[in-house]
Amino acid sequence: MTPLIVKNLNKTFVSGFWPFTATKEFNAVKNISFELNKGEVLGFLGPNGAGKTTTIQMLLGTLTPTSGEISYFSDNFFLNRTKCLAKIGYASGYERLPHRLSVYENLDIVGRIYGLSANTRKQQIELLLKSFDIWDKRDAETGSLSAGQSTRVMLSKAFIARPEIILLDEPTASLDPDIAIEVRKFILEYKKNTQSAFLIASHNMDEVAELCGRILVLKKGEIIANNSPAELVKTISQTHVHLHITENLSAALEQLKHSGIIHTNLGAQISITIDEHQVARLLSQLASVGANYSSISIDKPSLEDYFLSLTKKD
Repeated sequence: MTPLIVKNLNKTFVSGFWPFTATKEFNAVKNISFELNKGEVLGFLGPNGAGKTTTIQMLLGTLTPTSGEISYFSDNFFLNRTKCLAKIGYASGYERLPHRLSVYENLDIVGRIYGLSANTRKQQIELLLKSFDIWDKRDAETGSLSAGQSTRVMLSKAFIARPEIILLDEPTASLDPDIAIEVRKFILEYKKNTQSAFLIASHNMDEVAELCGRILVLKKGEIIANNSPAELVKTISQTHVHLHITENLSAALEQLKHSGIIHTNLGAQISITIDEHQVARLLSQLASVGANYSSISIDKPSLEDYFLSLTKKD
């Protein structure tokens, strides 16, 4: 049974109040359809304003779609909201819990909402706060926490009811790199042990590449690609060449400028962005002006390169 099926989902926002002011419509999400499979980590990738967060809010029921269908485990979400939400966990790196309650109290209330027993709530809260390295803050008021600590509490909230579907919106946005690595390990281990399904919106390309087996790419409210990270990267050919020039640096820089090749240099270290099929020609051109180099490294296209190419296109 497929955990999540979305069909022809649309969201249009209307501003202005007729007849007092002219009304304007903004199509934030345009007729998108996709499935989230059991045990899958599906990425949501796209520039700001692409429709990622709007889609997630509709999946949670906090925004009402203009049209379209959402079903969880074959249940119509709009007709079985409570039943569906009981199976869903959610966290956002930008959301905050009530400030005057302690970390433990906040999570205990969430557990009660999900209908967990007192013993289950106690066990889950301890397990999750220790997993996210924040157990020592259990009695602290949530409002006293740093942004990174608050994010870890939000992540604990997402997993407290052992959900079968987890929706994450920028889950590691406020975390230090070492903690973000531990969170990614937790997500992968949870998926392995439970076969739960994840939908993750993130601007962290390393995170998306590590976690997601498939990525939906959104732009201006539409899905423009649906593929694995590796296949998406194959659609671009841009590569980065790094050279340490030992002789005739000025001639090398002049040649690059004359050829219109994108490059930067810090002293004798030159970094060049070029189509990977043009690397041999580049090296031949530098050799023709007497430029020698002591080292060379070539970075193949990455998911970040794909994302940057996406944001540059009209």
